[in-house]
Formats: sequence, C-alpha cells, structure tokens
Amino acid sequence: MTRRESYIQELLPCPSPGLNLIISRLLAIRKDILAKEAFYKDLDTIHPNYQKSAVNLLQYLAFRLHDVRELQVMLSDLGLSSMGRAERKVHATIDTVLTHLHNMAGKEWKPREKPHFCFQEGRQLLEDNVVALLGEPTPGRRVRIMVTMPSEAADNYDLVRKLMQSGMNCARINCAHDDPQIWLRMVANIRRAQKEIAGECRILMDLCGPKLRTGPLPGGSPVLKVRPKRSALGAVLRPSHIWFYPERSSPGTVPGADLCLPAPVRWLEDCQESDRITGRDARGSKRALTIVHVSSEGCMATAVKTIYFAPGMKLQLRSAGGKKNKNTPLLVGELPRKPGAITLQKNDVLLLRKSGAPGYDACVDEAGNFHPAAIGCSLPQVLDDVQVGESICFDDGSICGIIVGKEPEQLQVRITHTRTGGKALRGEKGINLPDSHLRLPAISDEDLESLKFVVQHADMVGLSFANCPKDVDDLIVHLREMGQNMPGIILKIETPRGFDNLPAMILKAMETPLCGVMIARGDLAIECGFGRLAEVQEEILWICEAAHVPVIWATQVLEGMAKQGIPTRAEVTDAAMGERAECIMLNKGEHIVEATQALSDILHRMQDHQTKKRSLLRKLHLAEKFFAAEDLQHPSALVKNN
Repeated sequence: MTRRESYIQELLPCPSPGLNLIISRLLAIRKDILAKEAFYKDLDTIHPNYQKSAVNLLQYLAFRLHDVRELQVMLSDLGLSSMGRAERKVHATIDTVLTHLHNMAGKEWKPREKPHFCFQEGRQLLEDNVVALLGEPTPGRRVRIMVTMPSEAADNYDLVRKLMQSGMNCARINCAHDDPQIWLRMVANIRRAQKEIAGECRILMDLCGPKLRTGPLPGGSPVLKVRPKRSALGAVLRPSHIWFYPERSSPGTVPGADLCLPAPVRWLEDCQESDRITGRDARGSKRALTIVHVSSEGCMATAVKTIYFAPGMKLQLRSAGGKKNKNTPLLVGELPRKPGAITLQKNDVLLLRKSGAPGYDACVDEAGNFHPAAIGCSLPQVLDDVQVGESICFDDGSICGIIVGKEPEQLQVRITHTRTGGKALRGEKGINLPDSHLRLPAISDEDLESLKFVVQHADMVGLSFANCPKDVDDLIVHLREMGQNMPGIILKIETPRGFDNLPAMILKAMETPLCGVMIARGDLAIECGFGRLAEVQEEILWICEAAHVPVIWATQVLEGMAKQGIPTRAEVTDAAMGERAECIMLNKGEHIVEATQALSDILHRMQDHQTKKRSLLRKLHLAEKFFAAEDLQHPSALVKNN
C-alpha cells in the first residue's frame, strides 16, 4: 500500500456506503465494456497496426453509453481520477481507479482480465500513428501544419520552398482543381524543396467527391476598373499602378500592381521614365498615365484618376513633354471577364434547375411578366432526392432558403437568409442540403481517374464526403486494384451522416496500414448547424483519440490572414484551439507564407500552455448509434445498411 493510500485510509477508517456504491457502479460499467468488446466479431479484419487501438475504441464507445457525470464528481471528491482523460486507455484507467477504490475500502481486488496496454503505451500508439501518417514534427512543435497548394505552386518553386521554411509539414493538393500535369509539377517542387531544405513534407491529395455546386452563369463585362486610393475628402493617397510586360510571357507576381497588361517588346523598348501614356477609356474619358519605372521585365505606370480599361482601348506612348508620339498605339487585348452573378435577397425565389444551361438573374420581359432568378447544378440527379420543406444553403451558408416547390426539372427555393442588401451568388459555389438523404456514391468516375495519379505520387488520399463504411470499403477496394502502394486514408467528415457513422468508418479504415480523420468544418457547420459545430468537433476529437487516429483541423483557419494579411482576434484563438488536433490545415491565399509562419509561432507558444481540461462524460449519442446498428449491437451492419 502506498503512502498516499495509507493517508486516505486514515481519513476514511471505515468504508462508507458511498465508496461501496462507487465500486459497484464502476464494476458494472467495466463488465459492460468488456462484454461489448467481446461482441464485436470483426477484429480479425483489422490491420496489425491497429489491433489494440480498435479494442480501445470499442471500449471507449461502450464506456460512453453510460452517463458517469455524477460518478466523476464522487471520484474527484475522493482525490481520484475522474476519468475525464480516459480516451487513450479506457480499460487501464478504469482498472487503476478500481484498484485505488478497493484499497481505500480495505478490500482485495485481482481482476482476471488484464488491460491490452498500459497508460504509456496508449500515448505511444497515437504518437507512432501520427509520425507514420504525417511525418516527424518540427522541433519544438507537436502539431503539424498542412497547406493547400495554389495553382501557382506548380511553376513557382520559390513559393513552395518558403512555405516549407515557414513551417509547412504537409502539402494538400485538391483534385477538384487543375489537372495531372499541374499536380505533377507541384509534386516535383515539393520533393525538390524537401531535398534542398533537408526537411520532410507529406503530400495529401483530396478526391473531389460528389460535391454539389451551382451551374454556370453568363460572364460579366470585360471592363476592368482601376482607381487610385483616396482620402475621405477625395485627395489621392496612392495612385493606381499598371504593369506593362512583354507579350507572350508571364507577368509573374508584381507587388503593388493593380493591373498587368501585355505589350509588344518594341513598344516597351521605347518606354522611358517620365514618359506619358494617354488614351480614352471605356467611358470615353481622357486619361493619362506616367511611367515611373523601367526594367528589362517591363515598365510600371501610375494614374491619379479612375480608368475603365476595355478590349480595343488605344494607349499612345508620348515623350516626357507630351508632344511626340513615340510609336504606334498599343491596343488593349482581351481582358478577363468578371464572373457572372445573381443577386439574392430575403424572400426572393430562386429556381434551381437540372438543366446545364447558363442561369440568369430575375427579370421582367417585354410583356411585363416577371421571371425569378434561375441557376443550374453540377449533379442534377440530386434534385430527385430533395423534398418540399427541406432547407438548402449556398456558398458556405451565406445564402440559405427553403424548398417551397418541386417540379420534374427544377426546385423552387424561397430565400430565408442572406446579408442585408442582398448577396451575389456565382457559379461553382457549393450547395448544401442538410435535411436531405442524398443517394450519391462517394467515389465518382472522375475520382477513379485521379486515384491513378494519387497511388503513384501521394502519401495520403482524402475521401471527401465520407458518409458510411461502404464508402471507405469502396475506396480500399479501388486502391488495392491499382497496385501495391496503399496511401494513408483520410476520412473527411463533412455531413451529419458521416459524423454518425464515424466510429464504424474508422474501424473499416483500420483494415489498412494508415488512416486519419479531417474535421472539414466548413461543410460540417452548414450541415449540422453552426450552433452544434463546437460539440460535434469535440466528439470527433474524443473518438479519434480513443482510436489513436490523427486528426486534421481544417477550414478557415487564419483565413483572413491568408487572404488579407491581417488575422482577426477570433482567428488567432481558433488557431490556438487547434493545438488539440495533430495537424492544422491552412487554405491558400495571397499571404499564405505569412499565415504559415504565424500559425507556426502560435503553435510554438501554445505547446507550453495548452492543457486538456477534464471532460464531463454524459451519455454519448454517437456511441448509442454505433451499438444500435441492427440486432442491437453489430457495427458491421452499418456497411450493409448504408
């Protein structure tokens, strides 16, 4: 008996009825946990790497079938563990607490069933799995940083190298964008930077999945408005900057440029500092620019008035005095059109159509008939699964509505929520149907083509919109058919259905050597409701820790800083909360290098301060759903039912 136990016995000379009650209740929970673990018959399919972890996950789920909040308080009052951090080693935690309780009660307790592993091994299993999947950590920082590669990473090696130097441990390539040729150049730059920096960077490739998006809209006007920055009184604080570069070449990244225009080499050779460029813009207004810098790469000109550039606009180069035309005029060529948009306000009606024809804004025809706005969708078959009364969200929840009518070729949507003054809806924006049960395969034909590249070049593959064990099983089957290389499988949890089936999907993924989970908080917040997101992501962290499976904390982390260069206070706090995961993902943006460095600094600081708070363990509905799958408790039924 330890000195601490002897001291406690002096304080409690006689076993109290409360002590015996605690022992009785905890023994009953222990018996139930072991019985439910034994009931699961599919452990032989689990990969050897996860045998002990799968057992611990089952025990944790069985443990969370019980509401032990009152028991936690009673244990805490006795100075014992309240089991609020039992995720990694459930059986060992319960047996340790029971041993102390029996000693305090003056009873001998020698259980026949020994835990599969001890406290230290539970911690080590998670760390081993993290290293195997995500690579070695950066010195002084436990949490890895994943960065989504922008398209320019294919041709801008310097960007990739700077990201790795700033703290990037994993690179994410989104298969929904670009193509295999661009992906290959991205991979080459990542591998080159690894060798040059002597660092490690794992590559995750996300499958597109059945992402429902808005259809095309007619392009806007090809006119580009460039204006100087002015004070509240209209004084010019900073002129606009236009960069002229040699045609048939890339302008590259030009700091401070508001617009980049190609020009003939001969025209550029005549440019000198202080020369002027004159012409009439798209509104017919006379405008002038002054050349302030000339180099072999091009020249920079500034303007103090707003200019509307349009294709065909003539720009005449004049000497500094403004009297001599130095060469033939420069004709502005094709300019990028602004994406088309539909402006929606509360109570507007939107027609969501199966047709792939371009959509249109609300209008009144020549006969005075009103036509509501209309837009198509990328997966028209989905509309058959939607029912009147169900909710619908567009563009990450910035526009929401209710299905008020259903016809064979379209749905009628009544807009119920958007910002004051209306919100523009563009093509290729996400559509969420949180109330609808959609019959969509997790892996499309496009994904199968992407997988051929993934198995050759990626360390991990992301299964987007993973909803049930069959989705995971389908991915495993396809990967095995494509060769011996089995990348780590990342389950992206983006829907309520995926959350409900998370334990069973993890057990299915455990049939492979490596797996992890991504909390895709963008779609998950819309599908589950923003009010429930905090609870859902907390439960995902618990379940994954019990399974010794790494978690990637994703979506909108330091979003403002990555795009505008300045983070909000809420973003910094959110990034610090990500310390509880094993990896944090940043999305692409103009200031992604600075955002990566900032996140690395935050995680370095938080590592010395972050503590795990005690959790109050009410009955967990996720555990109930797992054990309630067909015939009371057999989780493999989830594969059949889904």
